[in-house]
Amino acid sequence: MATGNLPGLNDRTLVIANELERRAAELGVRVENRAGARIIDAGVNTLGSLNAGLWVARACLADLGTVQMIPGQMGSVPLPQITVNVNHPVAACMASQYAGWELKSENFFALGSGPFRAAAGKEPLFKEIGFTENSGCAIGVLQTDSLPSREIINELAIACGIQQHHLTLICARPASLVGSVQAAARSVQTVMTQLHKLQFNLKRVVGGFGSAPLPPVAKDDEAAIGRANDAIRYGGQVTLMVRGDDESLTQLMAEQLSPTPGSTPGSTPGSCSSPAQLMLCNLDTGQTHHHGQIDHAMLMQSLL
Repeated sequence: MATGNLPGLNDRTLVIANELERRAAELGVRVENRAGARIIDAGVNTLGSLNAGLWVARACLADLGTVQMIPGQMGSVPLPQITVNVNHPVAACMASQYAGWELKSENFFALGSGPFRAAAGKEPLFKEIGFTENSGCAIGVLQTDSLPSREIINELAIACGIQQHHLTLICARPASLVGSVQAAARSVQTVMTQLHKLQFNLKRVVGGFGSAPLPPVAKDDEAAIGRANDAIRYGGQVTLMVRGDDESLTQLMAEQLSPTPGSTPGSTPGSCSSPAQLMLCNLDTGQTHHHGQIDHAMLMQSLL
């Protein structure tokens, strides 16, 4: 798979990383050199900011789309919405944004998103979607409560086939401003991931738009992950532009992408099968397929 004449995913994201460094003081992030790599602390030992979260969400998507924060409310309570308009959704969401790289050492754990996953190509997913990337740089976004050690940095550089000074790692914990924004920006990716699990041909998806409420920063990382999942499950809205036949889309919506019954707020990651509202627009036939509705009561219970 390719993204036409677009620059590589890591090259695109390098521009975002450079902008984060240039505007570090304004955005509330801190940049340091560790084992030769550039580490951007966007929410581990720093406060970060909502604007930094928008930049980091773009980095997760390899800048193959736009990410915005717009006004919203739930009843009389103001609740901003994070919207994403995704181009090349397989590359943006699956080859980059999906948090598919689990990093572990004795005192370190992180979930890795961003295009450095495509540079390493270690996950079985990349063979399945037909996407890998050779790049002179590698940019990763780590969901973690600590900054990576020299050991982790060296391992990542080797895995990505680059020298350490060409590696950039953007780090933020789930319970942070940046963590909340980049999690809410995963509405389209949530559907793409589910479609992949259901063995739907992802090449049929040519674009996506999604929105989800911005979850308030939680007191700890576990609660933050639960809030992020609930924001999409009970308040997310996604529209995908697809091609092909309508029969398979009808079956998909009726049998496989229906909301999970009996779910409760704060459930574990991965339990969310679909956002609250989903629409598939068939560009070949003009037909639309949709289901679901916003669950305001569950949103109130989970987020406020």
